[in-house]
Amino acid sequence: MVSRLHDVVSRLHDVVSTHQKLSLLVGGAAAALLCFALARRHLRSSEKVRVGVVSQLLIHPLKSGKAVSVDLAECLRMGLKHGELRDRHWLVITEDGHMVTARQQPRLVLVSLTCGGGGLCLNGPDMDELQMPLQQPDNAVIDCRVFGDDIQGRDCGDGAARWLTLYLGGEKAFRLVHFEAHMEPRRSAAQEKLFSPQEQVAYPDVGPVMLLSEASVGDLNGKLPEDVTVERFRPNIVIGDCSAFAEDSWKELLIGEVRLQRVMSCGRCIFTTIDPETGVISRKEPLDTLKGYRQCKPSERNIYKTAPLFGQLFTVKKTGVFQVGDVVYSVGR
Repeated sequence: MVSRLHDVVSRLHDVVSTHQKLSLLVGGAAAALLCFALARRHLRSSEKVRVGVVSQLLIHPLKSGKAVSVDLAECLRMGLKHGELRDRHWLVITEDGHMVTARQQPRLVLVSLTCGGGGLCLNGPDMDELQMPLQQPDNAVIDCRVFGDDIQGRDCGDGAARWLTLYLGGEKAFRLVHFEAHMEPRRSAAQEKLFSPQEQVAYPDVGPVMLLSEASVGDLNGKLPEDVTVERFRPNIVIGDCSAFAEDSWKELLIGEVRLQRVMSCGRCIFTTIDPETGVISRKEPLDTLKGYRQCKPSERNIYKTAPLFGQLFTVKKTGVFQVGDVVYSVGR
């Protein structure tokens, strides 16, 4: 509280100094009005309102793969990181470099990619664990296509390719690639114009961070014949201790050291109908129910079309570390 008061006093001192300078330029009355406006802006920008608590942090190292739940994560400009695992930095591709997701291969949601003992591990139902080196600098760099964008990936070797091909039925050949730090990322704005041209991602659909509240999932479950879990919607940050769809109104958030800026809602697709526990796709629920009550405003149809909105996409305004249990603040209201 003392530090907060000190911060406010410091801001007001700056405003008073500005008032004195303005008085010399435009006269007392006009300067007073300008000073009042500046003071109000400074105080509003320093507002910090508690809106919830972080209940889960989820990293999806493999695009469309199983989530890894962590207690603490770095939040970088291109998404969450925990140890050597980075969100959506591994990708399954066809032999000609096109991405493969659970939309085409639903059982991908059951594949886990984890780190251990200085290497990577692939696991899936009825499959032996595959271990491989984290770095394979002698392997080929492959030109890939992700939602029409060109991006590279380091091939993870023939062992991973055989494992994935066998797991996914053996009829088509698949390979695994890894996005490395020296490679050129994709521009988020190429997919969604609401993102600034500076925002970049590796293999996510569009944005680096997706946030969803427990209460919103609970509200949806109240309308479904069978409950679904938050993992079905593949968020990075899950928020508790807030009301349903409160996240729709959050513009800027402070969590631990991290500052996030909302860009847009997350429009939902057929992916939500894949059960993350079985890998079975229904092509109906919960998407049909969401379409019934989570449509965008008519003025936003050019952005979201007919996709129902569930969760929010954020960019990272200030990087840092956060953890489960951190209080979530709405700032700059």
